[in-house]
Amino acid sequence: MAETFQHGPMYLEDLQPGMRFRAPTWPVTETDIIRFASEFDPQPHHVDPQAAKSSFFGGLAASGWHTAAMIMGMAMRSDLQMSGGQVGIGVENLTFSKAVRPGDVLSLDIEILAVRPSRSRPGQGIFKARWRCTNQHGETVMEITPTVLAQTRAGREQRSTETES
Repeated sequence: MAETFQHGPMYLEDLQPGMRFRAPTWPVTETDIIRFASEFDPQPHHVDPQAAKSSFFGGLAASGWHTAAMIMGMAMRSDLQMSGGQVGIGVENLTFSKAVRPGDVLSLDIEILAVRPSRSRPGQGIFKARWRCTNQHGETVMEITPTVLAQTRAGREQRSTETES
């Protein structure tokens, strides 16, 4: 299926398996890698360029959690914009395939895998997507399969009625 470019917020009913969405690219800098890791993952191969040379990575590499945070930032800036926002309710298949390095430029492809109404929450539904992040060479650096709670049109109308009351 061709890339999808939506304008304005979408509802669960707008999604179909196979739809794809893109996000703005994300440049990775040495400063960002060190800043994130200094606070959240202070291992030598993430915070010290000299020490990183003798590490498993052979040079400075972003923390996997930094990579995940950058991917989340890209996803929330993508053309997959849900009315009422998106609420993550689970994650499957989180894989780190290749180290992210200073100077890398990350891209994100989002593919909708499944869509269904919620059995327990009227006005809401659940979709599953595959987020595949690649570097500037087209190499996969991370893949994740989030499960997301989203609003239906009926749910939006219900919320509007409750707000007006």
